Amino acid sequence: MSSMSEISTGKVPKRTPLKSSIWKQSMHRLFKDKLAVTGLIVVIIMFIACFIGPIFSPYSANKIHMNIMNHPPNMRHWLGTDGLGRDVLTRVLQAGRISLTVGLASMILSVFIGTLLGAIAGYFRGIIDQIIMRAADLLLTIPSLPLLFIFGALLSEWKVPTDYRMYIVMVMLSLIGWPSLARMVRGQMLSLREREFMQAATVLGLSSRRKLFHHLLPNIVPLLIVIATLNIGGSILTESVLSFFGLGVMPPTATWGNMIDAANNMLDFQNRPWLWIPPGFSIFVTVIAINIFGDGLRDVLDPKKKR
Repeated sequence: MSSMSEISTGKVPKRTPLKSSIWKQSMHRLFKDKLAVTGLIVVIIMFIACFIGPIFSPYSANKIHMNIMNHPPNMRHWLGTDGLGRDVLTRVLQAGRISLTVGLASMILSVFIGTLLGAIAGYFRGIIDQIIMRAADLLLTIPSLPLLFIFGALLSEWKVPTDYRMYIVMVMLSLIGWPSLARMVRGQMLSLREREFMQAATVLGLSSRRKLFHHLLPNIVPLLIVIATLNIGGSILTESVLSFFGLGVMPPTATWGNMIDAANNMLDFQNRPWLWIPPGFSIFVTVIAINIFGDGLRDVLDPKKKR
């Protein structure tokens, strides 16, 4: 009755845009998933601790103190000191800053490259599609970890400065991460371009740029968000593996991987667990939390996974 009276008086009720309501409903379902929210909270705490924590640490300068090297945890050094007398807690937080930055930056690069190339291949097809997909197939046939080991060994052979290795590792991880994403985006593009709304856009004479950036890409944003979130954990793990084998970011720049590598001997493993447990635990907690949150996002945003 109220709606009829509003119409009769000329007042049209305001309606929430459909896109906005869909996103609100998705976020509402996400925040009802306690496990996904827990993962998100852990990730946020880890980012805040790693990026802000070292600022307030009195040991952030990483000065060498030979008189307190390899001391166990105590009131002054909550996680003990390493072989050069540096505070392990501060080093773990500084290492997390590098590891998280590498994981996040390589994810952004791989998503950007994969989305762009996959969208171009799926929309234009023809010879462009063949070139991009054959390049992706070639990279997918090569095991990623041995390929990264070769790149890392070349960096060591060429004596690339430590300050630049972090950025090169980001590019390396993005180069091996884009092919699978490009194939997925291409498949979505091939499916979406046959839908009724794209046929209507063609009839209306819309340009390729408008159809691609205003109609096709927005429809795969939820899928990209899920993939990007899950890829961060994989990038952190891969960077840690490279650094552990001395082929990624090198000391004195600390990462979780090279901190574990620094304690890679039987004496430290048996008698000094404070040197390798904190960085290993940080990798474990961060990757698990990101994957749990990513699974929650997938349940909410991926249409094939809707409950």
